[in-house]
Amino acid sequence: MRVAALYDIHGNLPALEAVLEDIACVGADRVVVGGDVVPGPMPRETLVRLLELDIPFQFIVGNGELAVLAEMNGRDSGVPARYRDSIRWNAAQLHPSEGELLAAWPTTLRINISGIGKVLFCHATPQNPNDVFTRLTPDDKLVSMIGEMDADVLVCGHTHMQFNRMIGGLRVVNAGSVGMPFGDPGAYWLLLGPDVEFHRTEYDL
Repeated sequence: MRVAALYDIHGNLPALEAVLEDIACVGADRVVVGGDVVPGPMPRETLVRLLELDIPFQFIVGNGELAVLAEMNGRDSGVPARYRDSIRWNAAQLHPSEGELLAAWPTTLRINISGIGKVLFCHATPQNPNDVFTRLTPDDKLVSMIGEMDADVLVCGHTHMQFNRMIGGLRVVNAGSVGMPFGDPGAYWLLLGPDVEFHRTEYDL
């Protein structure tokens, strides 16, 4: 089985479409969407496109969805002031039934992938979708953040920067961002099985 991991799309439909073309070419069997489908410039269109995929797909929730859901439900989104107008606008674009979909997404997902082993998907860390760590975070700090887990590979996103590192016997990989990369332009994603492949898809900006 080959699993494509798409993180941090942020309502960037053109980037998503380009990645989906590449996924079809490599023959992925399943798609895991790792949170932060929203907010972004085309939130509803992006969500609808993902729901129309013709291969199996699963979602996990990110901090972006949680902020938009809070706004949809009349609660404080908790985001800095400079982002609040964007969160309000995104919340207004989604139908209540779509909010119910987002609210049902789990925080983690486990899949056994041939050649890799037990893979745990989360948005940032299994405990908190707002946690921030990078390839430079000290091992002891990262261990305290992610805690004990029964997994061979941890797949995360959130920081929009791809990386690959080992913490003891655990491989920690960041999928990067499909829609809002930190660094060079492009749409970044992962293909898992039988190894971990880092991908960058070019598209017209």
